[in-house]
Amino acid sequence: MREMILKAVANPPKIFWGAVLPAALNFGLQVPFMFMAIGIWQANPLIFIVSILVGHVIVVALSSKDPHLSNMIQAFGMTNVVPNNLYKVKGHKFEP
Repeated sequence: MREMILKAVANPPKIFWGAVLPAALNFGLQVPFMFMAIGIWQANPLIFIVSILVGHVIVVALSSKDPHLSNMIQAFGMTNVVPNNLYKVKGHKFEP
């Protein structure tokens, strides 16, 4: 029996060939540091632009190895959530 493969599951979203979440984290962390370094030390922004590109190349390499890298990062963030158990039990049970 043939089943339809959904495009969102088969092809996760990408930004310039890299997974969305790591690429956004790379850009979102390095750009504020770039502006702070320019304002405080009058640093050359070319250094930071090169580091953003190197970081994105690393993200692209990791994303090509595992295309669902964003989903894995989001799932890892949910592992430390303490559930509210409906029944008194020993340990953590993931119940709705």
